[in-house]
Amino acid sequence: MTERITRQATIERKTKETQIALTLQVDGKGDVEIDTGVGFLDHMLTLFGVHGFFDLQVQAKGDLEVDDHHTVEDVGICLGRAFSQALGDRSGICRYGHAYVPMDETLVRVCVDISNRPFLHYNAAVPDQKVGRFDTALAKEFMRALSQHAGLTLHVDLLHGENTHHIIEAVFKALARALAQATTAHSGLQGQLSSKGIL
Repeated sequence: MTERITRQATIERKTKETQIALTLQVDGKGDVEIDTGVGFLDHMLTLFGVHGFFDLQVQAKGDLEVDDHHTVEDVGICLGRAFSQALGDRSGICRYGHAYVPMDETLVRVCVDISNRPFLHYNAAVPDQKVGRFDTALAKEFMRALSQHAGLTLHVDLLHGENTHHIIEAVFKALARALAQATTAHSGLQGQLSSKGIL
């Protein structure tokens, strides 16, 4: 019997603006422990872990007296690096994933390619600048940081929706489902899924 490799990573990032410790297990059960100091981000990361079946622990301290930007972006950087490290050379994975996620009046589509070619298309405009005290523009900044540091081609599209909270939540849930699909091991695949032989 072939021993299953545990796909996990621990990332630490310390700057003058943030201190972050993040642990990811790709093949998890959706167990999460999140404390970033940004309540809405905690909520989004919690549902990301639960709906992607990723085990995720995040502890972050940032310069929230300035605003939430540095913390949100740097958590995205760390999560991207964790996926990149946990997946190694991307051998054996399905590579592509997509998900349509409804939330009440909202429908979001996310498509991902774990391609090692970072690119973000983000078409999910929201009607409100704030959800609570969270700056909604930071959702896109999080996705940009994640895609760059995980090596993802990431397309996010809002098909329809009106409620800002619902839209951003559907984006994170769809991202979770798409990444769960893309990171799944393909039983018939040896090496990387690429006609070039390398990603």
